[in-house]
Amino acid sequence: MEIKILGGCCNTCDVLLKNTQEVLKELKKEAKVEKVTNFVEIAKYGILKTPGFVLDGKVIFAGRSADKEELKKILSK
Repeated sequence: MEIKILGGCCNTCDVLLKNTQEVLKELKKEAKVEKVTNFVEIAKYGILKTPGFVLDGKVIFAGRSADKEELKKILSK
C-alpha cells in the first residue's frame, strides 16, 4: 500500500499525515507514506486545493482533511 499526502507546509496537511500514520498503526497495516510538497508533482494529480490523499495512485479526496474514523474506513478496504 502506498499513500501520498499532497500539500505544502500547512497545519491541515500535517494533521492528515499524523492521523494517517496513527490509523495505520491502530489497524496494524503497513504502508509507504509520503508527504508531497512539490506543487508541480501535486498538480500532476489534477488537484487544485490541498490537502490531497492518494492511495495506490488514486486520488481519494482533495481540498479537505479526514478524521480518524473516515481514514479507518478508507484504509480498512
